[in-house]
Amino acid sequence: MIYVELLSLMAWPEVRDSPLLLTILVLAGIGTTGLFLLGVVAYRRRRTTPYLLITLALGALVIRTVVGLGTVFEVVPMGLHHLVEHGLDFVIAVLLLFAIYRSGSVGAEKNDRDRL
Repeated sequence: MIYVELLSLMAWPEVRDSPLLLTILVLAGIGTTGLFLLGVVAYRRRRTTPYLLITLALGALVIRTVVGLGTVFEVVPMGLHHLVEHGLDFVIAVLLLFAIYRSGSVGAEKNDRDRL
């Protein structure tokens, strides 16, 4: 019985109009946009594939926030919201894993330390 009441409190119409949700999304947007811009600066300095992949992953975080805000303001339908957000979760994971893979192997790192 309590579980059903808790679920009703978390229904989308009540949450959608929440000032807390809007505040969280705006802060997330500011934070992810700042991180993305730092990523762009870092990529421009290094110009390596791992930096590019991490910057793209940070850009995907910005897109997730924009989609979230679009859903709150009823521009993005809930079904599309879920499709895009979970698709971007997968893209972010792949980009980060590939960046890790491209950053080098343990053997290469050991050889670099041995040269010092």
